Amino acid sequence: MDLIEHWNTAYTARAEDALTWFEATPAQSLRLVRQHLPQGGALVDVGAGASRLVDHALADGAGAVTVLDLSDTALDIIRARLGDAATRVSFIATDIRDWHPDRVYDVWHDRAVFHFLTDRADQERYLATLSKALAPAGIAILATFDLTGPETCSGLPVQRYSPQTLAATLAALAPGQFAPLASEHFDHRTPKGNSQAFQVSVFRKLA
Repeated sequence: MDLIEHWNTAYTARAEDALTWFEATPAQSLRLVRQHLPQGGALVDVGAGASRLVDHALADGAGAVTVLDLSDTALDIIRARLGDAATRVSFIATDIRDWHPDRVYDVWHDRAVFHFLTDRADQERYLATLSKALAPAGIAILATFDLTGPETCSGLPVQRYSPQTLAATLAALAPGQFAPLASEHFDHRTPKGNSQAFQVSVFRKLA
C-alpha cells in the first residue's frame, strides 16, 4: 500500500471536520504542550495531519513549530488556515521512519502515529528519530489507542497500548533513553458521536 496516497485520499474524500480524528480544539494535547513547552521553546507535532495544535502553539509564543505528516494534502489545509502565519511554521511532508531531523526540540507531540507502527523494526526507527530530535531532558507526548480502543484506523491496523505496555516498549527498544513521567486515559468523540479510547503518556529524555 502507498501510504502517502492513502492519507492524501483520506483528506480529500471527506471534509476535514468529518474525519474520525477531527478535533475542533485539541484540548488535551494543548494542555500537555502548554504544561511542558517552555516559553519560546521548540515544538514538533508528528503526524500532525490538519490539527489545530499548531495554531494555538503559535498564539502561545512557541519559538519554533514544525508540523510533520505523510500527507502534503493535510499540511496544505494547515497552510491555508494559517495564512500569513504559515511562514512561522516548518512543514515537513515525509514518513517519520525516514525523517532525519536537523535540529532538536523541547517537546515532541504525537497524537496517533506510533500506534500505526506494528513492526518492531519500524518502532525502533521511530524511537531512534525521537531520540535524535529531542533536546536533553526534552519531553515526548505519545498518544495511542488504549487496549480497549479500535483495532484499526482509516482501514489500517494499529498496535494498542496501556501506559504500562507503552513504557515497557520504549524501555525494551530504546533502553535507558526515556523515563515515563505521567499518563492518562481519554475518550475521543468522533464527529459521528462514537467513542474511541486513547491513552496518552509523557516521557522525559534521559540520554
